[in-house]
Amino acid sequence: MTTNSYDSKRYALVNRFDKRHLTTIATHLAPEKGERVLEVGCGAGHVTSRLGAQGIDITGIDANPNAAEVAVGGDVRHMFAQDLDFPDATFDKLLSIHAIEHIPPLEEAIAEMARVLKPGGRAMHVYPAEPIQGIFAVPTAVILHRNPLKAREVHCHWLWPKKVRALMEPAGFKEIHSEFNLLSSPQFVSVFERV
Repeated sequence: MTTNSYDSKRYALVNRFDKRHLTTIATHLAPEKGERVLEVGCGAGHVTSRLGAQGIDITGIDANPNAAEVAVGGDVRHMFAQDLDFPDATFDKLLSIHAIEHIPPLEEAIAEMARVLKPGGRAMHVYPAEPIQGIFAVPTAVILHRNPLKAREVHCHWLWPKKVRALMEPAGFKEIHSEFNLLSSPQFVSVFERV
C-alpha cells in the first residue's frame, strides 16, 4: 500500500481553519442533527469540532498520526482513507477539504468512501485549482520534507472536476454539483450522490 508520510506534529498544528468552508458545507452538504458524517483528511479537527458542536455526529480521520493528539476537539482518529475501519453504509454524508489530492491510492480511497457511505448519501470534495500540479503544496513540502521540490509528492494528484467525476463514477457516485471558487486560494468543489 502506497502512502505519503504525514507523521509531523508541526504539520498538524499549522493547518489553518477557514470558516468559509462551513458555509460551503452548509450549502452543498447540509448535514443535520442525527446524521452521521465522515470527514476525510480532518487535520486537527477544526471542521469536525465545529460541526460536532452543532449536534452533527461527525468523525474525522487523518493520515497524520499526530492529528488526534493536537485535535481542537471532536472525534479525530488516525486512519488512512484507503483503509477505513468502519462497517459498510455507516455514514449519511462524507466531506473532504483539501485532502484527496494527497492520497496516492486515490481510486482505492474512493472505493472505501463509497463502501462506508449509505446509498443516497452525499459526498463533497474541496480540492485546489492548481495551474501546475503541486504549486500550492510548496509550503507543506518544506514542513514535511524540508524540500520545496517535493511538492508533487505532497499533492500527488492534479485534479479538476472532470477528472474527479471520472474517478468517482466507477465507484457508484453521480455528480450533482461542481463549482470553482476563490477562498484563501483557488479551489474546486464537487458534490456527489451515492447511487
